Amino acid sequence: MKADIHPKYYPEAKIICACKNEITVGSTVPETHVELCSSCHPFYTGKQKLIDSARRVEKFEEKTIAKAAKSHVLGKKAKTVKRAKAKAEKKAQKQPKVLNEA
Repeated sequence: MKADIHPKYYPEAKIICACKNEITVGSTVPETHVELCSSCHPFYTGKQKLIDSARRVEKFEEKTIAKAAKSHVLGKKAKTVKRAKAKAEKKAQKQPKVLNEA
């Protein structure tokens, strides 16, 4: 290793949380202050509140239920019928129209 290019290492560095919890780790900084730790974070403490203000979950569930119901009612035959109908319409558009000459 080259001399004088590496930062000083503190094997007993402290991480201090806003809840006054202290954790001892190794770092290049002797002391670090953080807002949240595993002792006070809502996810780890079980006090997390899920707020779905835009009803995203309910909207997604409604869409999937509606889609499943539609595919169940229509089934595979409906797709085949739709494709055949679209193919017939496309074929009819390609054929030249004959005018009645009288």
